[in-house]
Amino acid sequence: MAPQDRQTGTDQRLLPLIGLVVFLAAAAFAISAYHLRLDPAAPALWAALISLVALGFTVKVRIRIRANNHNIAWTETAIMIGLAVAPLPMVVLATGFGLAIATATTRTAPLKASFGVGKNMLVAATAGLVLHLAGWRSGADVITSTIWPLSIAYLAAVVLDEAITLPVIAMATGERLRDLFREDWGLRLGTAVARLVVIVGTVFILRADSHLLLAVPPLVLSLHLIYSNRVRTRTEQQAWQRLARTTDALNVVDLDLVLTSAVTQAAELFSADEVEIELREDGRVIRGSGGTISHDGPTDEPSTVDGTIIPATLEGHDRAVDVGVLRLRFRGPVQLSEREQYTVRTFASALCTAVRNAQAYAELARVADEHAYAATHDALTGLANRRHLLDQGAEQLSNRLADGVTALVLIDLNHFKEVNDTLGHAAGDQVLMQVADRLRGAVRPDDLVARLGGDEFAVLLRSLPAPAVAAHRADALLAALHEPLDLDGMRISVEASGGISGAPANGGMAELLRRADVAMYQAKRAGQRISTYAPTRDTADLGRLTLGGELPRAVADHEFTVNFQPIVDLGTGEVTGAEALARWHHPTHGMIDPLRFLEAVERSGLLPAFAEAILDQALIAAVSWRAAGFDLPVSVNVSPRSLLDARFPGSVLARLRAHGLPPDRLVLELTETLTLSQLDVVDRVLSRLRDSGVRLALDDFGTGYSSLSLLSRIPVHELKIDRSFVTAMESSAEAAAVIRSTLDLGRSLDLAVVAEGVESEPQRRALWEAGCAAGQGHLFARPLPAGGLLAALQRGSGGRPGTLAPPLHDVGAVIRLPAGRRQAGRSRTDRLPHLPA
Repeated sequence: MAPQDRQTGTDQRLLPLIGLVVFLAAAAFAISAYHLRLDPAAPALWAALISLVALGFTVKVRIRIRANNHNIAWTETAIMIGLAVAPLPMVVLATGFGLAIATATTRTAPLKASFGVGKNMLVAATAGLVLHLAGWRSGADVITSTIWPLSIAYLAAVVLDEAITLPVIAMATGERLRDLFREDWGLRLGTAVARLVVIVGTVFILRADSHLLLAVPPLVLSLHLIYSNRVRTRTEQQAWQRLARTTDALNVVDLDLVLTSAVTQAAELFSADEVEIELREDGRVIRGSGGTISHDGPTDEPSTVDGTIIPATLEGHDRAVDVGVLRLRFRGPVQLSEREQYTVRTFASALCTAVRNAQAYAELARVADEHAYAATHDALTGLANRRHLLDQGAEQLSNRLADGVTALVLIDLNHFKEVNDTLGHAAGDQVLMQVADRLRGAVRPDDLVARLGGDEFAVLLRSLPAPAVAAHRADALLAALHEPLDLDGMRISVEASGGISGAPANGGMAELLRRADVAMYQAKRAGQRISTYAPTRDTADLGRLTLGGELPRAVADHEFTVNFQPIVDLGTGEVTGAEALARWHHPTHGMIDPLRFLEAVERSGLLPAFAEAILDQALIAAVSWRAAGFDLPVSVNVSPRSLLDARFPGSVLARLRAHGLPPDRLVLELTETLTLSQLDVVDRVLSRLRDSGVRLALDDFGTGYSSLSLLSRIPVHELKIDRSFVTAMESSAEAAAVIRSTLDLGRSLDLAVVAEGVESEPQRRALWEAGCAAGQGHLFARPLPAGGLLAALQRGSGGRPGTLAPPLHDVGAVIRLPAGRRQAGRSRTDRLPHLPA
C-alpha cells in the first residue's frame, strides 16, 4: 500500500471526529453572530483580536512523533486575553477569522485547518461561558472578580483542548492515548501555569490602560522564545537519557538479545515506524516496531513499511570494522535534526560494539564447548571417553531417585591387532569408527556408549527393569557387530568379547568398571562371547580368599549344611519337589552365602568332598520325606567342574544306591556357564547320568549366552526361569517376553519349566495362565531345614497335607485354559508325573 493510500485511510478514520468538531464550531459561530452587537469602536478591537489570535497560532513549538510533526501554539492565551477585553460573541468570531487567516497563510492542509479552526472556536465559546458563569466582572475584589474566574475558564479551555486534540493525535499516529497523556505532562502543566500568569498579568495591564493591548504580541513572542528554548532543552535531555538507557540495554553477551533489544529500543528512541538491522557476516535481518519483532531471518523478505529510510552503518568510532547497517523506516517524509542525526550515529556505534562483543563471546563459547567436548569424547569415533563415562556413571550411581537398575557392558575386539598389522592403522581406525557407529545405533537414547582406548568399548545401561535384562541388551550389542564390516571393498568379520556388571553396593563407578573388566576377561578365558560378573570368580576379593583358607577345616567339621526350598504346582499348591541350597554355618561369621565360597571350593581341590557332603544331605532328606509319605524329587546344583570329572557319575550313582533312592528322585541342576569347548567332555558324563535315570535341569535359563547351543547338546529334562525375570515380569516387557519365549521353548522341546522367585499371588496366577506349571519362591516358603520342610508338608495348607498354598480354582470347577496351557499340562503329566514342572 502506498504512503498516500495509508494517509487517506487515516484521514477517513478521522473524518467523523473532525466533522463533529466542525459542526459544533459552526453552531457556536452562528449563535455568536446572532448575539453580536455592533460598536463604533469595534474595528480597532476586531483588528487587535484577530491579530492576536493569528499570532498565537503562528508562533509554535514543533514536536515530531514518528513521521508526523505536532505543533504547540499560544492560541489559548490569545483567546483568554480576548475574552477579558471583548464580548464572547466577538471573541468566538475573531478566533475563527484569525485562525482562518493564519492557516491560509501557512498553507495548512484543509483537514488540519478545519480541525484547528473548529477546535479553537469551541475552546473560545466554552472558556467564555465558564468565565461568565464564574462571575467575571469588573470589581474591587481582585481574587473573586479576576484571578478566580480566569483560572477556572483557562482550566476549562486547557481540558477541552486536550480532550479534543489527544484522541485525534492517537488515531493519526497509532500511539496509545494513555501514553500521549502521560508524555511531558510535567512540562505541559508548567507551561499552562506560566500561560495563566501571562493571561492574568496581561489582563491587569489592560485594566490599567487598554492601549497597552498592542504590547501583548511582543510579550507573547518573548514568552514563546523562552518556552521553546525550555522545550528544546527538555527534549534534548530526555533524548540523551533515552540514548543512555538504550545503549545500556545492549550490554549483554547474547547476540539475539542484543539485536532484539536494539530493534525495540530504537523504535522508541527515534520514534520510527520500523527499525531494521542487517548483519553483513551472515546476511541476517531482524526488524520490528512497537516492542515486537516482525521478521528475523534472511534478507529476501521485504519490509511492509514504505516511506522514508534513514540508514546508519554499524561501525566503530575508528570506522575500521563494518558489521552491518541500521535502518530507520518512517511512513511519511521525515527530516532528522542535527541532534537526532548525532544520536543515530552514536546509537549505531554502540550497537556495533555490542554486536562485536556478542559475536566474540559466541566464538569464545563455541571454542570452550569444543574444548569441553574434546575433553570428554574420543577424537576418532566421537564417542564418550573414559573420563566422561566415569563422570556420567558416578552421577548415575549417586542418584538415589534414578529408576531401575544400572549396569555396565565392557566390550573388547578380539584379534584387532591383526587388522592393524595386516591392513595398517588407517584400516584399523575405520574398523573402530564402524564399530562405534554400530554400537551407537544399537543402544537406547538413555544409554551411553564410550571408547575407553584401543579396541575397548563400554556401554552404560541406565534404568533397566531387572538385572537380567542387561544380558539381553549386551547380547544385542554384540549381535550388532556380527555382520562383516565393509572396509574399502573388503568384508571383515569382527569378533568381540563382553563383560557385564551390575551396579555394586559400594565402590562406585571405578568398582563397576573393574567388575565389568573381570567379567570380560572371564569370557575371553572361557571362550564365551559374554560373561556376567560373578563374585565367586573374582580373584580380587580378599575376603573370599580368607574364607578359602578355612575350607579344609569346614569340610572336616561338617560346617556345610543344606536348606531346602519347595517347588510347588502353581495351580494346586501341591509340593512337587525341593531344591537343595548349600550353606556354610561359620562358627565366627554365622551363615555364609554360597556365592562367597563356591568359587574357592572349586579352586581348592576340595570340590569332590564338598559335593559328596551336600549330595549326601540332600539324599538323606529325600529318603526321610519318602518314608513319611511324601515322595518328592530333590534338586541339587552341580558345579561345571564336577562335570569335567569322569568319576563324578559313578560317585552320584553310588550315593543313590547307598541311600536306597531311585535315580529319578534326583535332579541335577546345571548352569549356562558351560562352554562349547567343554561339551565334548561333559557329554559323556551327562549321558551316563541320564541313561541311569538321573534327571537334568538347566538352571537360571535366559541369563547366559549359549542357551540354545546347550539345549542342542545337553539332554536336559527341565528349564528353570531366573528369578530376575519373574520379579520384573509385571513392569518390563522384555522380562515378560523372555518368560513367554522360555515357556514356548519348553513346550516345543517337551521340557518342564519351573519359575524361580515367585513372590506374590499375581505372579503365580500370571505364570500359571501363561503355561508355567511349577514355581518356587517366598510366596510358598523360604529355604527350610529338611525337618522344617517335612513339618510344613505334614501341616499342609487348609488341611491339605503336602500343599503349601490354596489352589487357584476349586476342585471340580470348569476352567477354560489357553491352548498352549493345556498342551503344556498334557506333556508334563504324560512325561514327568511326579517331578516339578
